[in-house]
Amino acid sequence: MRIDLHTHSTVSDGTDTPAELVRRAGAAGLDAVALTDHDTTAGWDEAAAALPAGMTLVRGMEMSCTGLGEDGRPVPVHLLAYLFDPADSSFAAERERLRGERVARVRAMAERMAADGLPIDPDAVLAGAGAVAGRPHLARALMAAGVVPTVDAAFRELLAPHSPYYLDKADTPLDRAVAMVAAAGGVTVVAHVRARSRGRLLDLAEVRRLAALGLGGIEVDHPDHALADREILRELVTELGLIATGSSDYHGADKAIELGGFTTDPEQFERLIDKASGISVIAA
Repeated sequence: MRIDLHTHSTVSDGTDTPAELVRRAGAAGLDAVALTDHDTTAGWDEAAAALPAGMTLVRGMEMSCTGLGEDGRPVPVHLLAYLFDPADSSFAAERERLRGERVARVRAMAERMAADGLPIDPDAVLAGAGAVAGRPHLARALMAAGVVPTVDAAFRELLAPHSPYYLDKADTPLDRAVAMVAAAGGVTVVAHVRARSRGRLLDLAEVRRLAALGLGGIEVDHPDHALADREILRELVTELGLIATGSSDYHGADKAIELGGFTTDPEQFERLIDKASGISVIAA
């Protein structure tokens, strides 16, 4: 089996619709794919309806969180949540709050840029982003306006934490997020925990602490993980008895990585499914 457990659609910051994404996953030879848009479940039904024959859909989400960095300061962290009950009221309310934080942040960043003379229309950016706005939507607007040559350049320059346009948002504390997903019957996996190119890193002591609180696993194999860091994480999941996943973090045209660029071992996939009690995978 070829299993990719981290992908994004146009419902958040990808460039393929949910239907296009699952069809591409089938064409790429995947047997199972997880749709994990940021802070939303809105693409699940469309993906399920378009699922190619023989493919399994894992309904998930990538949650905006905050943890303790290696330098002792708070650091943004992404937490993958799989197979949780979307009707759980506490978790649904938190997802709605996170989406509100996203919209407010993008508007404020866009307004700063416009006030500085950059050709950015905050209303147009938000209209194009929909309910799950993020920095990639600003990056695309900057590229379309000719301010930067690529989305990556926008992230390196105008959207990076050192930029005068960058703003934080109030994300969910990691321990609270793990508890909320577990209460909704889901399984949590810390995403790209050693992605050095993205900036400051989560302290691995935090992962050990979260494991005792119910964390399900770690995304070990990821495009932004160096080989040495993957080995560190493999040793850590063995030490803690966690699930090890591998994923492309596919976003479509915005990133070079293709679906199935990194995959999850079938045995680890079965462990993840067995651990969930919220909802089931969908098999076409």
